Amino acid sequence: MVHPTAPFVGRIISINMERICYMYTFTGRIRYSELDKNGKLSLPGLINYFQDCSTFQSEELGVGVEFFRRRKQVWVLSYWQIEITRLPKLGEQIKIGTFATAFNGLYGHRNFILYDESGEMLSCADSIWAFIDLDKGRPVRPSEECVSPYETADPLPMKQEGRKISRPAGGIAYPSFSVARHHLDTNEHVNNGQYVQMALNLLEDDPAVKRVRVEYKKSAVLGDEILPYYAKEAGRTVVELCDKGKNPYAIVEMVFD
Repeated sequence: MVHPTAPFVGRIISINMERICYMYTFTGRIRYSELDKNGKLSLPGLINYFQDCSTFQSEELGVGVEFFRRRKQVWVLSYWQIEITRLPKLGEQIKIGTFATAFNGLYGHRNFILYDESGEMLSCADSIWAFIDLDKGRPVRPSEECVSPYETADPLPMKQEGRKISRPAGGIAYPSFSVARHHLDTNEHVNNGQYVQMALNLLEDDPAVKRVRVEYKKSAVLGDEILPYYAKEAGRTVVELCDKGKNPYAIVEMVFD
């Protein structure tokens, strides 16, 4: 185990990633297609970088998409907490890192970090993943073969907001829409970042997000009807993306500057 000790800088920590010897990293450059209307990396784009990083690590360790497809098993994201200092602009060189922090029962825990070219930490995230047996249709305990390739490090010293997002009363109902093919991932479920984009679509402008939490309740698939509910309270905006019975597929909480 490695303990990445470092002080807080606001809500984002500043650490030397070389201290975390089990971190997997890759580098990139911000593309025009990844920008929001303010000319910065979009929030779904940030989520995609984080997800891609964990996928690349799993592929290199031999426990990637095809490995689990053959076993009819999959890691499904259950919860995000993402903290943002700033989002990079067009053309910026970036480095994305991830490492596992624990495997407890049915769940895996993973941290993510986004750095700019100078090594400044721009964003970090905590996440919880459930291990699903597709034949049984429920979470199961992963075998040692599925988790032993990963080394674990102590989690980043982020302030944990809790994995359950409270649902405000009196949310405003918005027009429903159907899940389309472009929303889906290789598991034929709505991609994790797409739920965040759906929530952002309800905003009148494009404010700077400082924190986003997402609680994933169940997977939406092609043709499902999604009913959004929007509420603001106590410095936060909460969007519930629900089925026809008002049971949420995902709850997205955003805190702005």
